[in-house]
Amino acid sequence: MKTNDVKRITVVGAGQMGHQIAMLCALGGYQTTLQDINQEALQKAESNLERLMSDWVKKGKLEESAKEKAFSLLTYTQQLEEAAKDADLVIEAIVEVLEVKQELFKKLDRITPSHTILATNSSTIMNSLIASVTERPENVCNMHFFFPPLVMDSVEVVMSEETSEETAETVMEVCRKINRTAILLRKEIPGFVANRILGAIHREATFLYEEGIASFEDIDLIVKKSLGHKLGPFELIDLSGADVVYAAMTHQYEESGDERERPPACIKEKVDKGELGRKTGVGFYDCRQEAVK
Repeated sequence: MKTNDVKRITVVGAGQMGHQIAMLCALGGYQTTLQDINQEALQKAESNLERLMSDWVKKGKLEESAKEKAFSLLTYTQQLEEAAKDADLVIEAIVEVLEVKQELFKKLDRITPSHTILATNSSTIMNSLIASVTERPENVCNMHFFFPPLVMDSVEVVMSEETSEETAETVMEVCRKINRTAILLRKEIPGFVANRILGAIHREATFLYEEGIASFEDIDLIVKKSLGHKLGPFELIDLSGADVVYAAMTHQYEESGDERERPPACIKEKVDKGELGRKTGVGFYDCRQEAVK
């Protein structure tokens, strides 16, 4: 597929990542479909996007006409076949579980035209593990956005040994058109670049906390004041979701077998308690008094 041939984009999964990725695509001028099997998730996504884009207009970040155009390009559906049958690019943004992603890509491989690029937004899972269930590994790559996609200006585009140059170039061009800085990784590694570095920070921060060296609040304060980070590691876990962080760390640990990468007990404890951060109201911090952005 040529870089200018992408006209229709489908985003599968209307959760925290998917609905914002879909809006980025619509803002970039692409005919975009957001698909989720859960109608309530689609309704929540539409409501959240209306609120976010209205805020952008009020703050002067977006013209009203641009907002209206983006929403005119964005549709919602529960039907996967309807969403993907004419897509030139599909971006998967569902649960971070390999087997679930593989099952979806089997369906997408059957539904979509042969030229369609199938991209996973996975933050840790290498695309080759997903591409193996398709008949088009050359058309599969990672397209890893960062949370929240409408704010974070970065996308890791990851090639496997079988991903074609044409696929990589096309996805990089899509990133440029949706006003996101894309970084091409030509070799796979679990966790890619950003999350491997972030994982190292999380492991050291949680070690210091579990050893009683400092409270998690003070660790966050030191990291922000001394290292210049906008958020401390525990604030970032709450923002991303303890379950998401734990799943990413677990996958990386299972891939490497390195005991140093075993997920920290304090994060597992949060997951077991259902204290996942901002999305549940409580994580390391009590977020119930804050509006989730």
